[in-house]
Amino acid sequence: MTTDDALMRIAASLAEIAASLRRQDGKPEAVCLLLAGVDAYHWEGDALLPVRKVSRVPIGLLRGIDSVRDILVDNTLQFANGLGANNALLWGARGMGKSSLVKAVHAQVAEMAVAAGSRLILIEIAREDIESLPKLMRMIAGDAARFIVFCDDLSFDRDETSYKALKSILDGGLEGRPDNVLFYATSNRRHLMPREMIDNERATAINPGEAIEEKVSLSDRFGLWLGFHNCDQPTYLAMVRGYAEAYGIDIGEAALNARALEWAATRGARSGRVAIQFVRGLAGELGKVVS
Repeated sequence: MTTDDALMRIAASLAEIAASLRRQDGKPEAVCLLLAGVDAYHWEGDALLPVRKVSRVPIGLLRGIDSVRDILVDNTLQFANGLGANNALLWGARGMGKSSLVKAVHAQVAEMAVAAGSRLILIEIAREDIESLPKLMRMIAGDAARFIVFCDDLSFDRDETSYKALKSILDGGLEGRPDNVLFYATSNRRHLMPREMIDNERATAINPGEAIEEKVSLSDRFGLWLGFHNCDQPTYLAMVRGYAEAYGIDIGEAALNARALEWAATRGARSGRVAIQFVRGLAGELGKVVS
């Protein structure tokens, strides 16, 4: 076991002990334990667990999303520099790089922050732990670092009420969002709830507008809406070529395109996810290792 592994296990154990003591004493206070050189953590509902190696795609490999990439980079840079910035909702088609973009942007900006003598920490929170978000906010509010709290594939189903915790943090709650925290989320739904749920609320309510306003207005609390749409064939092939070049795969452009299109046809979709899956399979055939 390396020294870093040992330190991360110690930090995780200390966080669990602290959480246990808080539960026994009935105290809401929590301690933010950050390891030197570790800029990503997972929130477990009552403790931060360090993530030593984040599964990331280099930002230069993300193709076909240039405009939203630039907007998110600028927003994150502003936040890292202590300037005004908005919470962001990345919504739209599956497999088009929403979560990959968040992680890639964090990696790029975090490196710049370290060079400037500050820290930008990425904290992933599962949708199931959204109700504990206020506890996390209180834990990290007083820290000198700046934090992006990230929820991947955020959505809410019928009869769920956990969205209220997120709503109060984003805007309108008594405590609100700390100045050193930004919230990024990805979702396939722009309004974070299924259309049939909105329609049902509208059809059965005495005042249809008021009945759905509380739930639909959640997405309005994100200052940035970044849309990801299904890619066309040229964009898909550009993604394939970008991955192939990055991993040293050279079988000729015509052959590469033909095989990539065949692969997409069998999947019934064109996206960044399909592109990297194709390149991984091709790399395996050629005896190359792709992370």
